[in-house]
Amino acid sequence: MTSSPVLTASGLVKQYGALRALDGVSLKIHAGESVAVMGASGSGKTTLLHCLAAVIAPDAGSIVLSAPGAAPRELVGLSESERARVRREALGFVFQEHLLLPELTAVENAALPLLLKGLRRQDAERHAAVWLAALGLAGMEGRRIGQLSGGQAQRVAIARAQVTGAPVVFADEPTGALDSATSSEVLDALLLATTGQGRTLVMVTHDADVARRCSRIVRVRDGRIVGDSETDAAVALSPASSAPRSAAAWPAPVSTPAAAPTPTSTPASTSTSTSTSTSTEANR
Repeated sequence: MTSSPVLTASGLVKQYGALRALDGVSLKIHAGESVAVMGASGSGKTTLLHCLAAVIAPDAGSIVLSAPGAAPRELVGLSESERARVRREALGFVFQEHLLLPELTAVENAALPLLLKGLRRQDAERHAAVWLAALGLAGMEGRRIGQLSGGQAQRVAIARAQVTGAPVVFADEPTGALDSATSSEVLDALLLATTGQGRTLVMVTHDADVARRCSRIVRVRDGRIVGDSETDAAVALSPASSAPRSAAAWPAPVSTPAAAPTPTSTPASTSTSTSTSTSTEANR
């Protein structure tokens, strides 16, 4: 891999009581990579993902985010409100259960990160609708989440994760709740919407078939990296995929106003992960 690192982690340590969830982990993730993080329950893989994604803070170590067009930034030592701002402005998230807001429509959910960045609602929803259409959801913009299938809801989550043009997307078991056919289609959409556009994807998964679709597999055991190998994967579409084949079909980044003051509460798309991480990390 010859591209520059977009994330550089050094000596990460995270302790939960007597359990050391991360034990001196060091890792570089490069721009344009798709990295699958694998390991048994309790191995530390989700703790690693959450530290890299600025959801939780490690007890020791360094994490430097080098987003395109921005100066490298040390994430360790930031306050919760500062980490929330990093998540809002530079990172995207896709969760196993999508964590969409059921009272909002598909387009309102997808537009939420743009609204948090200060874009006018009309412009935010217009751009979000283009992303939904690119992901095969044209005509479903006004549906509420309960009116969508599991695969369709995950596509809305992918649109939400990429609507701001976030250079790094984190995915926690994004296909874990889907059947095999739907899983394949969602993975097509996720890979093409991220690494297919030169962005970076970091994904936790238990599924070896999903991991093999990524360009690199990192294996974690007992809080340490025990394997790190590149694969021969290319972004190959399943025959039934509705994801665009051409890069020109994907939405261009949207300009947003200067960042508003950081709110005291965490954005809805990441607050659930933040609030539950402490109680679940030790088991994942």
